Amino acid sequence: MSGDIEGIGAAVTAGLASSAVEPRHGGAHAARAGQRCLNCGTSLIGSHCHHCGQRADVHRSFGAIGHDLVHAIFHFEGKIWNTLPLLAWRPGDLTRRYIHGERARFISPLALFLFAVFLTYAVLAMVGSGGGVGEELAKAADEQTRTAAIKDSMQQEVDRIDAELAKPDLAAPKRQELLAERDILQKSADYLGIARSRSARERAADRAAGPPVLDDPADQLMTGAEFISRNKVDTGVAFIDQGLRKALANPALVLYKLQANAYKFAWALIPLSLPFMWMLFPFSRRFHTYDHFVFVTYSISFMLLLFVAVRLLNLSIFGEVATAIALIYVPFHMYRQLRGAYRSSRFGAFVRANLLLFFSLFAVMMFMFLLLAVGLMG
Repeated sequence: MSGDIEGIGAAVTAGLASSAVEPRHGGAHAARAGQRCLNCGTSLIGSHCHHCGQRADVHRSFGAIGHDLVHAIFHFEGKIWNTLPLLAWRPGDLTRRYIHGERARFISPLALFLFAVFLTYAVLAMVGSGGGVGEELAKAADEQTRTAAIKDSMQQEVDRIDAELAKPDLAAPKRQELLAERDILQKSADYLGIARSRSARERAADRAAGPPVLDDPADQLMTGAEFISRNKVDTGVAFIDQGLRKALANPALVLYKLQANAYKFAWALIPLSLPFMWMLFPFSRRFHTYDHFVFVTYSISFMLLLFVAVRLLNLSIFGEVATAIALIYVPFHMYRQLRGAYRSSRFGAFVRANLLLFFSLFAVMMFMFLLLAVGLMG
């Protein structure tokens, strides 16, 4: 229940943030003659103050609360109906027209991006990520946290026993008692299904040998992570070592931080994507950084909104069909936006769309590494 409330709150916050970035425009009611602006005192000649921009018609009724809330969330001034159809089917025209000055009739790319991010967070908070992936990750992280705590406790006991056994003047009965205690710890580790506790000499030999080299990249990644967890490799960089120790000791907390940071640092996708857009049009004087910014922001906004739509449709019988259509439409949408926004030829837009698809994967990977680094340092 608390997750649903947090999700609804995130959606409301999205509308408020979007309305803060996107100034209000339009209004159907004209001001009365001689009326002054309640904000700055300027004589009004229309529905809005020409000095500060405040609306002339200010409501103080209870119904105005609902109106303001709906307006803040959905931004019903005609802009959303002008923007979303173009964003979905003719994204290149939307991008080009906004860049060339048609700003009042469309939602700004940054405002739409903020709303899409908050809406995505709200939907995921209410219905989850789907496919059982998030649940499986959380379960695995909790299990790893429990295992790491038990293994660290047993390893400390083994190290204590080994230190006692290393004493040259240790009495024989005491030595036998310690060896029996160490054997019990090893059998307990085997019973619980965790890695066998090893001596400091064994850990040093394992670190010197390094992890095995495997052909499968996925197996290599898992083996490397298990090697780090088993040996607590010292990288020589204090903050990296501290972050790795925290991650291995409590992976559930790291997973939570990754999810929270994805929401907080979603804006980083934009600057991460801009260099790749420049690579599509290197040394071009026709297009500027702002043009690429508008393109990237509208494109990411659409992808987030598409993800939300598909996630909601996955709750119905149309989930698999919606997912298949979305996977096909994503590269087609990139092609149409490139062709329309930059006036590229069909062949040029096709080639750049394929490159952009790979560049997008690289940008997402860099974003995930950024989240992981922030989570480890946090």
